[in-house]
Amino acid sequence: MAESDGLNGRRISGAPPGVFFMCVQCRDSRLQFPYRRYSTPGSIAINSQIILPFMTQKQACVRFYEELNDFLPASRRKKQFCHSFDGSPAIKDVIEALGVPHTEVDLILANGVSVDFSYQLQADDRIAVYPVFEALDISSLVHLREKPLRRTRFILDVHLGKTARILRMLGFDSLYRNDYDDHEIADLAETEQRIVLTRDRGLLKFKRITRGYWLRATKPRQQVAEVLSRFDLYSQIAPFHRCLNCNGLIQPVTVDRVAERLLPRTKRYYQEFFQCSSCDRVYWKGSHFTTMQQTILDLVNHNKGPLD
Repeated sequence: MAESDGLNGRRISGAPPGVFFMCVQCRDSRLQFPYRRYSTPGSIAINSQIILPFMTQKQACVRFYEELNDFLPASRRKKQFCHSFDGSPAIKDVIEALGVPHTEVDLILANGVSVDFSYQLQADDRIAVYPVFEALDISSLVHLREKPLRRTRFILDVHLGKTARILRMLGFDSLYRNDYDDHEIADLAETEQRIVLTRDRGLLKFKRITRGYWLRATKPRQQVAEVLSRFDLYSQIAPFHRCLNCNGLIQPVTVDRVAERLLPRTKRYYQEFFQCSSCDRVYWKGSHFTTMQQTILDLVNHNKGPLD
């Protein structure tokens, strides 16, 4: 009796029905039974080698590139591995089942051809998954979003308050509230076309979220440096244009308009003031201003040394 190995179309004479064999494309040892050769009912001898039977599911070879490997277990990073599946699942579901949020992906190749998230995985497929490209021109291929990912409007999850304040200090439109739930974040990201920044991988798997980034760093300044680098935002930095408190735009204002809100000492030593157009908070270049300028300088030049 003959049975297809499910991977390269060959039929192996004498194979028991309903079994497959080791992936001949990527030789994924993860699928093998215990590593020893022995004669047993159902084992097949091919070129004098004993081949043990494998599971009956379909197989596809998958590889993730660059920073997408951060989401994978060490045994699957930076190499091709074999994935078992039933039916014809959408490639988006497969990618997320393997641990990679779809928002991190910008290009998928199936057997060398670019496809979108709706592509249905087939037996013997060879899948390559790539992150957002910053320098390489892939305009002729199938992008997974109609517009570029590089937008400078963000929404941050409830654990990233300090990170949001630093992004606002740099001039980036960054929504944050400490009582947002995941559905609110997904709604705002969809309706306002914002990039979701989060440390929660599960949040990025919401179907409505098409633009998002999982922060690898855990400290706020390091997270901001990561965002600047990931989205190539250095040329868009415009410090002190947004309210650190509410994200509104701040504008110059005369001292007369805000005098009643200032302490006598502040009015005596400062002449230049700014006010948020949304929450009316007043700003001036106090003693903290030099510290904020140094923080910005450190972020811009973070490649010269680690950030605390």
